[in-house]
This record gives sequence, structure tokens and C-alpha cells, in this order.
Amino acid sequence: MSASFPPIVLATPAYWEEACKHLSKKDRVLKRLIPQFGDACLQSRGDAFTTLARSIVGQQISVKAAQTVWDRFAKLPRRMSAGNVLKLKVDDMQAAGLSARKIEYLVDLALHFDSGAVHAEAWADMSDEEIIAELVGIRGIGRWTAEMFLIFHLMRPNVLPLDDIGLINGISKNYFSGEAVSRSDAREVAAPWAPFCSVATWYIWRSLDPLPVEY
Repeated sequence: MSASFPPIVLATPAYWEEACKHLSKKDRVLKRLIPQFGDACLQSRGDAFTTLARSIVGQQISVKAAQTVWDRFAKLPRRMSAGNVLKLKVDDMQAAGLSARKIEYLVDLALHFDSGAVHAEAWADMSDEEIIAELVGIRGIGRWTAEMFLIFHLMRPNVLPLDDIGLINGISKNYFSGEAVSRSDAREVAAPWAPFCSVATWYIWRSLDPLPVEY
């Protein structure tokens, strides 16, 4: 493994078992889905900067292409950190397969972390919406990316990403026999999921693709 990767530490949420019981009781579809995936559950890995950098690299390209570009990019700094990314040459980043716009986004992300404009140490005491507001101030990070970060990195239990096409498609398939679904339809379906919307979303994703998503 490249020395530029931080050690992979997998964490799983303490609330998962309680969430599964709640969702099985409140929702007939999830009662059927949850047992199909055994002990699999949400896992968080890496650090905040690396997770957000990966999300920027992966924007608007296939998962396979994103992995290829990330692997090349991750070899450039001695260790993946904001300070080290700021020392990279633009030519080297372009040679790794990054577009000019993604390089701008990664530099802005690194500047936010390096300058302390992102208050990562305070996130534990901040609400989901406060963290989203902070993250969308970084170029290249919109609400969807911030919500994925809340789910996959911070493992917040009650995120409902209504801009996520996978969630909308999964609700359409499981609750509306494939009919088109509006955001208000999705919100109505999800009402009984609280306070564990992230967990329900994870299982809805699994119903479309049995392989767990990781960031």
C-alpha cells in the first residue's frame, strides 16, 4: 500500500442495532430488507480531509475512473494532508488526471483545512445543518457532498439526502412499484424513519446495489 494513505481504521456506529429494531418496527419495506444484509453496516474510514478530497476527485466521473485518478493523485504527497497538497505542483496534479477545476477545488479544500477555516475539532458539538453550512463554503462541495460526509465520515444517524438519485430510485422501486417519485413523496415515506434516516437510506441503497458504498 502507498505510504501516502493514512492507516485504515474502520469504525461502525454504536446505534446500528437500535436503529434496525426501530426501522423494522416502523416500516414494512425495511423489515423485509434489513435481514437480507446480515451484519453489514455503515463504516467510516480515513480522515476528514482525505474523505472530502476523494469526493471532489470522484465528481462527475465513474467510480472506476475516480479510483484510478485518486490512486495517482494520492502518490504525489508524502502523506495525504492539507499542508502537503498545498505544496504540490499544478503540472503534477494535471498529470495525475485532475482537471483544472478539480485542482482549484482541492487547493481550496486544503486552504480551508490548513488555515483552520474548517472547525473539524468542533464538529462533535455542531448540528448537521451547521456542519453542512461550513462545508458548502468550500468550492466544489455542495449539499449532497456534505450530506454524504455526514453519513459516511461523521456517521450522523438522521441524514436524509433528498438530492441523492440512489435514494429516490430506491424509494420508487420499493414503495411505488417503480413510479416516479417527488421529493415530497420521499419525505413522506421517510417520516417514520427518524431519528435513523441515515440507516434507512443505507438499506435503501443496498436494495439497488448489494455492495456497501464507502467513502
